[in-house]
Amino acid sequence: MKITALLVMKWQGDSNDPVILAIASDLTQFGYFQRSSAKEFIVFLGRTVAKRTPPAQRQSVQHQEYKVHSYNRNGVCALGFMDDNYPVRSAFSLLNKVLDEYQKNFGDSWRNALADSTQPWPYLNEALVKFQDPAEADKLLKIQRDLDETKIILHRTIDSVLTRGEKLDSLVEKSSDLSIASQAYVLQAGKENQPVLHHIIGLQEEDEIKGLAVSLWRKFSLQKLLLTLPS
Repeated sequence: MKITALLVMKWQGDSNDPVILAIASDLTQFGYFQRSSAKEFIVFLGRTVAKRTPPAQRQSVQHQEYKVHSYNRNGVCALGFMDDNYPVRSAFSLLNKVLDEYQKNFGDSWRNALADSTQPWPYLNEALVKFQDPAEADKLLKIQRDLDETKIILHRTIDSVLTRGEKLDSLVEKSSDLSIASQAYVLQAGKENQPVLHHIIGLQEEDEIKGLAVSLWRKFSLQKLLLTLPS
């Protein structure tokens, strides 16, 4: 069982992208050169899910090898990237605690946030370590009496969260969270029907190829680039 990332975002309605208030991630499973792409994908997917999580809603979205758990409380949205083995109730106990601590530390200052925050929040990093063990999150259930009051909406795929007519590939291509390299990883993984982050791990031994690809990105379109990547 593993938590890969925790995020706190300001929800701005379904027509504007959420603003990152805090983020903590453990990317040690990735090679050094792949970590930036992995983090970009986590931010992109987190923002995509948070945007589609209205106030007072809890939802869990299955995306390949991950579940993205999201809880929007009065416009502040906490998200957790967990693997399939991390219990759902434990995940939402943790997100509830994160929102409690954020309110305690920052009050309503989040309302004035206009751009992503780059300042670390020590508590979130501590929580990422402490709650790797779901038993620690289970202890919170004893004092969180409101967890059962709101139904948790479960989605089998990210596509079921998107509005009609939206496609994940199109969002990837338009996203400012993803570099050209990360866009290529995501789209190529989709073509090969592979989990995106596993696909990035699989490319750890291909750093030399990636280095050569940097010069190609300046000369060729993304479509042509995808044809040059190893299958």
